[in-house]
Amino acid sequence: MSSDKSASRILAEKLAHVQFSDFPGATIHKAKLHILDTLGAALAGASSPEARAVWQALALKDDAGRSATWGCQFDLNPRAASFINGVAAHALELDDSGGCDHSGAVVVPAALAILPQLAEGVTGRQLLIAILMGYEVGRRVLEAVGGYETHNGAGWHSTGTCGVFGAAAAAGLLLNLDARQMEQALGIACSFAGGTWGFIHDGSQTKKLHPGQAAAGGVTAALLAANGFTGPAKIFDPEAWGSFFKTFAPRGADPDRLIEGFGEAWRLDRCSIKPYATCRGTHSAIDAVRLLLSKHQLKATDITAVQAEMSGFQFGMCGGSAIGSRAEAQMSLPYALAAQLHFGKVGAAEMEESARSSPQIRDWLNRITARIDARMRDEDEPLITLVTGDGRQYSATVPFPYGGPANPLPDDQLIAKFFDLGGLALPPARLEAIKNAIITLDGVSDVRALPQLLKASAEP
Repeated sequence: MSSDKSASRILAEKLAHVQFSDFPGATIHKAKLHILDTLGAALAGASSPEARAVWQALALKDDAGRSATWGCQFDLNPRAASFINGVAAHALELDDSGGCDHSGAVVVPAALAILPQLAEGVTGRQLLIAILMGYEVGRRVLEAVGGYETHNGAGWHSTGTCGVFGAAAAAGLLLNLDARQMEQALGIACSFAGGTWGFIHDGSQTKKLHPGQAAAGGVTAALLAANGFTGPAKIFDPEAWGSFFKTFAPRGADPDRLIEGFGEAWRLDRCSIKPYATCRGTHSAIDAVRLLLSKHQLKATDITAVQAEMSGFQFGMCGGSAIGSRAEAQMSLPYALAAQLHFGKVGAAEMEESARSSPQIRDWLNRITARIDARMRDEDEPLITLVTGDGRQYSATVPFPYGGPANPLPDDQLIAKFFDLGGLALPPARLEAIKNAIITLDGVSDVRALPQLLKASAEP
């Protein structure tokens, strides 16, 4: 990237020139579905232990404001509201993936927290542009810092480290920041980048904080920039001491990925919507079990052993069998397979203690073996083998997991997911109003009242 301008300034200028007409109809439709999916996941997650704990810690009396907390009763300031809503969106592991990684749980809370702060009306098209650019920036930063396997493999959780830039971009566009101010917002956001995979070792809850932290950091950065606060211009300079790339990827950063081909292939189109309430790294394995049972007309009772061959990266992320906490179960491929074989589904209910403590689950876990195949690349999906009581073996790898862009959920199934999850917090009539508002978003003249539809009538 050769220019007298900083990389963040060049990116900011590109953001400033994006028009609604730049997006294909299919991308706009997919963006609406991702917004709806994020809202459903967040409404269900509003009553999770993680969201409740953050609520109790952050929802102080002096935090009162105009930004709605979804599935809850009160309005807070935009930073607190975006933090709580981001945690809620990710709490059940049912939010989307493939962006920064969990872009929906970062970008949508940030964008909606900004809306009530605006003095002038915001069209649905403006909101869609802001959210699409939030996905775009978060993913491009991840690609430029080395990509998912490299960056997360180094111990960083990209939802927190890269997502904050996407949140700043979305919030900044809604605040109508010019290119100079957007450059400042991205620079400020760098100071809020953080989050590691330390939670993977003991089932702690900090993974759920990362989208909330990124959403709140991006909102704060954009608001500060709008009020004249300055941020460093060289955050995307790979040679500058203290820059994002120099700090988070001392080797292997490629700043050209921030802008190359900008507008040719929108990053949201590459994102996935989850059918299962577990880490995305487990989904191909769940699909493989479902495929093998159906293809060979097997019942779960026919299976005496299950083998999962995994890459070293995937094994480190979700190869463990510990399920002492919901967070551990969500990140366990063996447990995902056990739940599929025993319960026939892998939803939020199957992550609860009452399901995890089933004696049959323990029996299944004893029959499931996960091991590293050194020949596999980091990004390779697992090879699953089912062994029957009479010694037959059936193996499969599903290269494109269900819910991904190459194997998407049908619209009706995704909308049903929204109603199922949202119904844990809001009545059907309200959910219908939210669904209609999102599906027709590009025709709405002022969306500032949208977040109020997401509030519940009682405190969580």
